[in-house]
Amino acid sequence: MSERRPRAAWRSRPERPATATRPQSQPQPVEKALAAPADKRSVVQATLYRDGRRVASPDSLAETFRQLRAHPDGMAWIGLHRPTKSELHSLADEFDLHELAVEDALEAHQRPKLERYGDTLFVVLRAARYLDAQEEVDFGELHIFAGQDFVITVRHGAAPDLSAVRHRMEENPDLLALGPEAVLYAILDAVVDGYAPVVAGVQNDIDEIETEVFGGDPAVSRRIYELSREMVEFQRATRPLVAMLHGLMAGFAKYGTDEELQRYLRDVADHVTHTSERVDGFRQALTEILTVNATLVTQQQNAEMRALAEAGFEQNEEIKKISAWAAILFAPTLVGTIYGMNFDSMPELHWAGGYPLAIGLMGAVCTSLYVIFKRRDWL
Repeated sequence: MSERRPRAAWRSRPERPATATRPQSQPQPVEKALAAPADKRSVVQATLYRDGRRVASPDSLAETFRQLRAHPDGMAWIGLHRPTKSELHSLADEFDLHELAVEDALEAHQRPKLERYGDTLFVVLRAARYLDAQEEVDFGELHIFAGQDFVITVRHGAAPDLSAVRHRMEENPDLLALGPEAVLYAILDAVVDGYAPVVAGVQNDIDEIETEVFGGDPAVSRRIYELSREMVEFQRATRPLVAMLHGLMAGFAKYGTDEELQRYLRDVADHVTHTSERVDGFRQALTEILTVNATLVTQQQNAEMRALAEAGFEQNEEIKKISAWAAILFAPTLVGTIYGMNFDSMPELHWAGGYPLAIGLMGAVCTSLYVIFKRRDWL
């Protein structure tokens, strides 16, 4: 085994001596509760490493604390999923975690950030995964405490899969021997790599949406809106990471970060920048697609209104023709009806020229009405 490389960033505290310097008081009720098997609590896994090798896998937080005291040059990696207040407070007491960071880890729903509390880094990440069946993006929240000899991860959500990160680091003991900062890099890398399938899935969704928009699918507006909201969340997850990683890189010289680790972190920063730019492009594209869709919907509505207006106009023309012919035919009917009453005292009833006069009157009225309607384009 090669000589262990110096740890960076949070190594300003002196190493613990072989004899434990932490208080050796009698177990408190909280510590007794933490001695329960890990599978009955929110502790996913607690592992102790020394020179990049696993030396113990305690089944409780209390046992983890005792093992770490027995190995002052070791590093504890504790993973929790939605921990209880008592569990986090016991960790805060053991590792001197700041109360504000503990409060954030308990409440969740935090924006991605990196804060330094003395020798401890507190990092909040937003992981993402693409769900093919639902065609949507699922976001998870991850809180990381990285100190002199410990890494504590607190997950709120299914992503990311930290067991894969742990397995990867255990297969590379030289990298794991660099300490908590190497674990922090590996987690950052896993979160950022997890964005790639999301980017691919969203790109596919946008391609489908473009086809639906120009295909006239009426349900596409809702899909555009829902995907736009997911891109807002994705943007909130990725954009702060750019500044966070640049902040870490700015402290390379100050905290003596290992050169190999510096290269890894710069690579992660490049991936984050690329992902952030893609997400910005997706959001802009969805905004433009929504505008195009609104324009196409408006054009379709205008076309439908124009078709309705033309149909109404044609209907009015037909009604005018029917009305004109009804008026023309009504005139002789009126004259014939009056002279068909057969009253004895009606004028010209017994006149020899009465019939020709009635026929002539009918023809004159019908001709006059025809000419009038024709001039008004009713016929």
